[in-house]
Amino acid sequence: MSSHGHTPAAWTGVIIAFIGFCVAGAFMVMANVPGFWAGMAIIAIGGLVGGAMRMAGLGQVKRPQRQVARSES
Repeated sequence: MSSHGHTPAAWTGVIIAFIGFCVAGAFMVMANVPGFWAGMAIIAIGGLVGGAMRMAGLGQVKRPQRQVARSES
């Protein structure tokens, strides 16, 4: 059974990225270009933080894939 990304790494990365989307969206409506790009930077930081947490062992554990035997016809 897989956890479908329900890990601390996934949750943290998604929450940070969501905040970045909110910031970028708000500044886009206000026509503030530097604020928009700050929001985009927050989105990228969310990806980096999630990836770093995954590498630190807080992500989903990789399990070996089952091999399916094929019959040749």
